[in-house]
Amino acid sequence: MREHSTHPEAESAPGCAVPATAAEVLLDGHRATRDRVARSILDHGPSSATDLANRLGLTSAAVRRHLDGLAAAGLVDAREQRVYGSRGRGRPAKVFALTDAGRDAFYQAYDQLAADALRWISDAVGGGKAGEEAVAAFARARFGKQGERYLDALDRVGAAERTEALAQALSADGYAATVRRVPSAAAKAPAGAQLCQHHCPVAHIAEQFPQLCEAETEVFSQLLGTHVQRLATIAHGDGVCTTYVPAPGAASSPTLRSAGGSDAVPTAGTSTEDSASAR
Repeated sequence: MREHSTHPEAESAPGCAVPATAAEVLLDGHRATRDRVARSILDHGPSSATDLANRLGLTSAAVRRHLDGLAAAGLVDAREQRVYGSRGRGRPAKVFALTDAGRDAFYQAYDQLAADALRWISDAVGGGKAGEEAVAAFARARFGKQGERYLDALDRVGAAERTEALAQALSADGYAATVRRVPSAAAKAPAGAQLCQHHCPVAHIAEQFPQLCEAETEVFSQLLGTHVQRLATIAHGDGVCTTYVPAPGAASSPTLRSAGGSDAVPTAGTSTEDSASAR
């Protein structure tokens, strides 16, 4: 973000508490705390004011003031909390999620350059189906290389801990990933897991080129050695990219080989049809 000049007369002027542009809201007089609030939502996904207050050691009133400022600048919006399983009595809690502008404030994705490059790849082979396949091949190669970097970390843990190890590796690359265990419907059956990515650096590009999401899902399947199912993606308007990972041994899939092998690019996983049917 660009430098922000400070002038005493500007700081005391009416209306300066909320900057005129979304990019500047994190640079006002409460920048540090407001940035912590926004960052907490980025790292943990849609959050209630109470959750944010507990995580940050602030009062709920203070958090709400910062949320009001972020909302006024278009960086967050309020929505009803999504409930998995049975819902209790009363109205669902209100949670706050980052908007596209809010996500953009944290990074420069060079979206236009990436989109132009992928479009060039597609056009270079004639567009149409051939172009889609060319972009898919690029996406598999890119995420395949990324997956190879995660292999060592995953190989150091047992099958039951591979999902957590993958989440840690993704977080190190800026995806703010967490794992949520999901109880099995069958009695005494091992629980599966939801791998949640609260941030996606290429979300805007994936809106135009779904092959990126598909390739990433395929790599997850290869790394974890099981068929995984993409439930939601930021690129499709969801607050979090969510991938269901069944319990170890539920459904096997070939593991990703190290760099240099002919099978380093994954070929198994889920498609956008799988994701759509899961919603």
